Amino acid sequence: MKAEALKGHLDAMILAVLAGGPQHGYAVIEQLRQRSGGVFDLPEGTIYPALHRLEADGLLASAWETASGRRRRVYKLTRRGRAALGERRGDWRLFAQAVDGVLA
Repeated sequence: MKAEALKGHLDAMILAVLAGGPQHGYAVIEQLRQRSGGVFDLPEGTIYPALHRLEADGLLASAWETASGRRRRVYKLTRRGRAALGERRGDWRLFAQAVDGVLA
């Protein structure tokens, strides 16, 4: 899928993935790939800037953890992030219905 098709939707998808619990960046990439049936096979250079932007906006919080001797940054939704996800899900449903009505 072209990167242009993701514009405006990637942040909501990352928030949705993290709604299931804290994860490190590579796990977010894997979840996006699995949950989309392989359609969203996104490079780290796409995901990490989005994670950093969402954290700067107060929608995510992060902390360093060590697993198997390796340090990794783990991200989780903040209260504000959960609220934003709910709003974006509603916006998406309305948008998807409207586009379906036009294209059908």
